[in-house]
Amino acid sequence: MGESVAEATVTKWLKEIGETVEMDDSIVEIATDKVDTDVPCEVEGILIEKRFEENQVVAVGEVLAVIETQQDIPDQHVDAAPILEKKPEPAPAETAPQPASIIEEVEPATAQIANDIIEHITTVKATTLAPVNSSDRFYSPLVKNIAQKEGVTAAELDAIPGTGKDQRLTKNDLLAYLQQRGQAPEPATPKAAPIQNSNRSESAPAITAVKETTAARTDQWVEMSRMEKLIAGHMKSSLEVSAHVQSFIEADVTEIWDWREKVKTDFQKRTGEKLTFTPLFMHAIIQALHDFPQLNSSIEGDHIHLKKEINLGMATALPDGNLIVPVIKNADHLNIIGLAKAVNDLAARARTNSLLPDEVQNGTYTMTNIGNFGSIMGTPIINQPQVGIIAIGAIRKLPSVIETPEGDFIGIRKKVILSHSYDHRIINGATGGLFVKRVAENLENWAVKLPY
Repeated sequence: MGESVAEATVTKWLKEIGETVEMDDSIVEIATDKVDTDVPCEVEGILIEKRFEENQVVAVGEVLAVIETQQDIPDQHVDAAPILEKKPEPAPAETAPQPASIIEEVEPATAQIANDIIEHITTVKATTLAPVNSSDRFYSPLVKNIAQKEGVTAAELDAIPGTGKDQRLTKNDLLAYLQQRGQAPEPATPKAAPIQNSNRSESAPAITAVKETTAARTDQWVEMSRMEKLIAGHMKSSLEVSAHVQSFIEADVTEIWDWREKVKTDFQKRTGEKLTFTPLFMHAIIQALHDFPQLNSSIEGDHIHLKKEINLGMATALPDGNLIVPVIKNADHLNIIGLAKAVNDLAARARTNSLLPDEVQNGTYTMTNIGNFGSIMGTPIINQPQVGIIAIGAIRKLPSVIETPEGDFIGIRKKVILSHSYDHRIINGATGGLFVKRVAENLENWAVKLPY
């Protein structure tokens, strides 16, 4: 799971005890403070034991489950999973008489009944063992068994939406469908004819509506999701560890705005990628990190670790409102095209929960684009163990005083506020302020030429 990951939470078991599992089948989904993923099975066999229940925390190296297998287990796996001793086979029982011999010993009428029963059992067995679906959609053995017992057709299975990984149909999805299918629709209640009453106040319906609305406004207690709990812990820990200080500066991004408008169509045709402002801001930040390497560091005990690699994290909003920070490794080795490809790829996979554990760790500095939500500025919390984070506000059209050799005049310029939070334990106000000023200068003196 990565060097910095020490534990994970079991979020969902994809296989049940007694189910047959194939090699590389996903048997359980787990979640760390970095990313969610699934655990594939390394052997073929039968799941006979789960060591942990859902929502339990498991340390790295612990045994999650036991698989009974006929394969030879290599020596290096002896400590990782127990080898089950083969149970002695029971002594063979006396050969049971065949149905035909039983039938011959009973009376003809009884024999006819027995033959009818055997024929019926054979028919039912053949029907039960028939496959429940012939499509390419994957169904676990447990789902198939439930579908067979409940008489769910292949067409019905294919139409049920799944909530598992990659829209896989889970047991709970099927049970919920069966419950809805078993509920008969309630008969429509005929509406009563309105009663005419000249003495009735016309404001009565409005009063009733107000009462109903007021009654519906009740307090709710909603348990925090796992990610919300993790984020809350990280934010509180960061404020306790680092001495947060902020510096703000306004940057004129009219030149970079005009440059993007000029090249974005050609850029997408040549590269197949959309050119957003995120890689452009990243380019300016990377240049500033070269000039101020103290911001690309971490505090380890009584020492400052100046990082050689610039691994730039970008805070990305998820559909549920939470944030995740995928990391572009060696971002200073990439040009605008490389940054655009990395940004678009990581952002898309972050929103579909498809990031790998290594893609959300080992960042050295972070940027967050709060302007996407309409905020003009903010005070971001440092992503530990880093010592700095910069927030990009919304780009706005503002009247500005423009100085020229011919004199000053007022014009409409595109401005953005940069908010820089840094760890005052090792970054003083001068360094923190000069760093964000350098980022602004890089944006205002945009000099990127074709081919980017």
